[in-house]
Amino acid sequence: MPDVNRELAHLSDEALVALAARSEHSALSELYDRYGRPAYGLALRVLRDEALAEDAVQEAFLALWRTAARFVPEKGKASTWILTLVHRRAVDLVRREERRRADPLDHVPEPGGGSVDEEAWLRLQRERVQDALKQLPDQQREALELAYYGGFTQSELAERLGQPIGTIKSRMFMGLSRLRELLGDPGMEMSWTSTS
Repeated sequence: MPDVNRELAHLSDEALVALAARSEHSALSELYDRYGRPAYGLALRVLRDEALAEDAVQEAFLALWRTAARFVPEKGKASTWILTLVHRRAVDLVRREERRRADPLDHVPEPGGGSVDEEAWLRLQRERVQDALKQLPDQQREALELAYYGGFTQSELAERLGQPIGTIKSRMFMGLSRLRELLGDPGMEMSWTSTS
């Protein structure tokens, strides 16, 4: 088995996803070796909980295993697809946890009231942003999500996505402009650029 693993280490991510689509466990293992740590880092940034971040990564790699045949290399890099799967799982877990935590609060009166209103408003804003992000072209959404949730700088994104930094800046600018239109919020561009 070590010979197989050595061979797989030289394969591209896209080739490994193609092998995973053919149920090659060693390909999934190699992808995990390559992306397990950045995937966990991304999930941890979104969830801020180590156990939940581990769950998100496991669920994402399970989804990768089940859906590898659907990956289309012409539409983007395998690394971006993998991190997008992780990000989606992490966001799903955030929503699940928010619902779980909100359930008992329905029956308990809040003394101040303000903090619950503010939390509900923030949750609504997050959902609005997520819905608006889904309406962006894939490349713009990917750049914004990786910058915002993944904490990558524009130069790190350029390197990770194999694109010139000018292209990344352009995608982010266009994506932020479109988000601002969708959300009707002139301050949106500033809040996003300050977090990336």
